[in-house]
Amino acid sequence: MSLPRRLAARFVGHALTFIARFIIAARADWRGIEPVPRQRVYFANHVSNADMPMVWAVLPPALRRQTRPVAAADYWLKNRLRAFAGRDVFGAVLIDRRPEARVEDPMEKILEALDEGASLIIFPEGNRNMTDDPLLPFRSGLYNMGKARPEVDLVPTWIANLNEIMPKGEIIPLPLICTVTFGAPLHVEKDEDKDAFLQRAAAALVSLSDPTFDEIT
Repeated sequence: MSLPRRLAARFVGHALTFIARFIIAARADWRGIEPVPRQRVYFANHVSNADMPMVWAVLPPALRRQTRPVAAADYWLKNRLRAFAGRDVFGAVLIDRRPEARVEDPMEKILEALDEGASLIIFPEGNRNMTDDPLLPFRSGLYNMGKARPEVDLVPTWIANLNEIMPKGEIIPLPLICTVTFGAPLHVEKDEDKDAFLQRAAAALVSLSDPTFDEIT
């Protein structure tokens, strides 16, 4: 990346962080872990296109610099502005969601980023949740990451209020506080199958939205 492009990306990143923290009033609640430099996969609920920037913005600067979102290439490469934000500002691991058009395995790209030392932000539901259910069914990617790299912490990350702050079709945020809550890390247990782990991970994530919530029914 050229120096002017790198400086522009840094400026935009600072501007987005300022907007998130001081206009949208996004804040982090480190309920289950501390914000320390440890490699992690932050897996979050997905209700808005602003979810990824909010999680990224509330991380402390030292963690933010080492954290890369996993994002849809068809969305972030749709035009030059999005491509600049996805690639240069966020350093996203861009995944093609169209199986028929893929030229590389998405999991290989994700594991390559982990092997380079990056932490990741992912949305295991795959698509935005437009239903009344707390979560859509998780896809298998989170389990595959946990199996392939068992030393990496898998951190449930609940984003609250963002769909009320930025309702669909609105461009001006409403004056509510967006809280990003980070829970206790998970790991795939020995001999734990995919369905059992994904159910446990989903329950851990939803529990951050309501301390009295014990399981998804």
